[in-house]
Amino acid sequence: MVEIKGLEKFASKDFPGHISSTVFLGGCNFRCPFCHNSELVLYPSNLTSIDPSFFLSYLDSRRGWLDGLCLSGGEPFLHDDLEVLARIIKDRGYKLKIDTNGSFPDQLEQFIKEGLVDAVAMDIKAPLERYSEVVRATVDVERINKSVMIIKNSHLDYIFRTTVVPGIHQEKDLLAIGEWLQGTRVFQLQQFSPQKTIDPEFMRIKPFPPEKILSWAELLKPFFTEVRVEGL
Repeated sequence: MVEIKGLEKFASKDFPGHISSTVFLGGCNFRCPFCHNSELVLYPSNLTSIDPSFFLSYLDSRRGWLDGLCLSGGEPFLHDDLEVLARIIKDRGYKLKIDTNGSFPDQLEQFIKEGLVDAVAMDIKAPLERYSEVVRATVDVERINKSVMIIKNSHLDYIFRTTVVPGIHQEKDLLAIGEWLQGTRVFQLQQFSPQKTIDPEFMRIKPFPPEKILSWAELLKPFFTEVRVEGL
């Protein structure tokens, strides 16, 4: 089973509509400078792994109280044995949500086909033409777009979300994202939090004023069924 690097026993916002816990998995193929999970992304081997027997007993002890679990990271689909963990969770009757950066569309599609996932949150880092620049890694944007289409055409609950960062995102970027994702159901703008960022320089950046993010949310409403704002 994939090594679990963290467990948030009560994650009130991670799986909307459900009483849930969040499981954190180490490693990521992106290097977004503003990411606040720097140690989890860069140095997962330095973090203590949760004992599998403890995790199994935790799942068993929460039956009847916990609705679901969220698999987050890092990037969960980096792990070849993610399916084992997913089946352990699903076999115990829990709903499962996966947070992904969208770079593993084939694995995502397989999970959906096999009924291993009930909800997906996909982070949208930038307009497609800026992806490699923003995430500081080589990105096959066709794979990113394929994940968007898989999610859009699925039966799942889903949300696309963008963390807005001064110096990286401007209004034109968000409008480009809106045009790209037009017709999808839920989009969320997230406030940047300058804490433990991968690039230390980003810890000095002051987040956008709340009124700026709220004004962008209004601009984006024509593209989506629902636009949410988080972190203000």
